[in-house]
Amino acid sequence: MALNFFDQFMSPTYMGVPLIALALTMPWILFPTPTSRWLNNRVLTLQNWFIGQVTKQLFLPLNPGGHKWALMLTSLLLFLLTSNLLGLLPYTFTPTTQLSLNMGFAVPLWLATVIIGMRNQPTAALGHLLPEGTPGPLIPVLIVIETISLFIRPLALGVRLTANLTAGHLLIQLIATAVFVLMPMMPAVAILTAVVLFLLTLLEVAVAMIQAYVFVLLLSLYLQENV
Repeated sequence: MALNFFDQFMSPTYMGVPLIALALTMPWILFPTPTSRWLNNRVLTLQNWFIGQVTKQLFLPLNPGGHKWALMLTSLLLFLLTSNLLGLLPYTFTPTTQLSLNMGFAVPLWLATVIIGMRNQPTAALGHLLPEGTPGPLIPVLIVIETISLFIRPLALGVRLTANLTAGHLLIQLIATAVFVLMPMMPAVAILTAVVLFLLTLLEVAVAMIQAYVFVLLLSLYLQENV
């Protein structure tokens, strides 16, 4: 058992070499590579159908100008989804539990949406900072509040993904530790706790998938406001 429950979130190293690069590369290796054949096999067909459906749902409300982001956001979704799910396996490391990595994704992409809005439609982009029909005395206060909310968006993106995955991993480890401790003393209680652990694991699989989708969905909504 780990001396500290938070040790599982430390970036692992082997002989002084950080293994986070391997953890970032593994998701791409696991995806089947498309072939030059006329007909794909079942796995590739299912993968292409899944990617097509998700991309369609993400970009359905966007203007045609935002469709240029399809490849980038779909790749980000697949990377986050695979990283989150692989992190649930034993003896693995979840890169998306690192706030620095999530902020590295959130800040540049959010900033790109803001720059696109300022370049293409500066009046509409600045208009988001002040709702129409605002009373005169409230204008300075609302501008400050809307500006703060605008700059909090990337922080909320990164912290939401990090906090959800970290909390789920901690709960799984806490309940698994309780199962091992209770097994010799109270087997019946340990079995019930193991059932709770199994249900929590299923919930964490759903959370890993949903959080990856929510991260990319919010980015697409930010993009929708600026295209």
